[in-house]
Amino acid sequence: MRNADTEADATGTKPEAIAARIRAAILEHRLPPGAKLTEAQLCEVFNVKRGPIRQALSLLAGDHLVDLEPNRGAFVASPSLQEVHEVFEMRRIIELAVVERICSAQHGNRRLKGIGETIRRERKAFEGRDFPAWIRLSGEFHTELAALTGNTVLCDCLNGLVARSTLISALYESPGRSPCSFDDHEAIVQALEAGQVQEATALMTRHLQGVELRMLDRPAGASVDLQDVFGTRAAAMAGR
Repeated sequence: MRNADTEADATGTKPEAIAARIRAAILEHRLPPGAKLTEAQLCEVFNVKRGPIRQALSLLAGDHLVDLEPNRGAFVASPSLQEVHEVFEMRRIIELAVVERICSAQHGNRRLKGIGETIRRERKAFEGRDFPAWIRLSGEFHTELAALTGNTVLCDCLNGLVARSTLISALYESPGRSPCSFDDHEAIVQALEAGQVQEATALMTRHLQGVELRMLDRPAGASVDLQDVFGTRAAAMAGR
């Protein structure tokens, strides 16, 4: 019979689990846009053959987080400025609909308390300089708001757009500037709690426009060591 550790190891080598770890590294800005995802090194990092790696990269390509280039390999996607505008245009359409839906829902205010907790964790992560957590929580504010609508198709669409926005911020956002302000988030929630749909809509519109406008042309470095990104070298040294 297989023990729990063996089961965990087996689960961690599935394409979905590998894709999840690579996705997290991209969204936490540990893998910059343009970084080459060498199959051989990924096989070593995750201790698997090429099949699961190729499947994982295919899953990420479907989410627009990885570009698969014939005869060149896989790279973390590098969105163009045109894509920036298109992504944020779609986000405005969807997130303004989310705001209106929440304001019109009878049960919305009670469930907004959980969103407030996400904002508090976001602020705490920023103040504690835990930037990977801060970046993740900044996106979760928007996806958790969407979840309050109960519309799973809408949520799936926004989850993908938020992931692409986070990737875009790694390419175009100036160092040290917030890709998404928790102060704005607090103001949006306060308007939602008060049922002020016009105010909440205006705040969300300004917030998303501000995020888009802060994207500056800053090419990201593409040279990374995948062993360092996923912590496997440090783990190997510790085990000696």
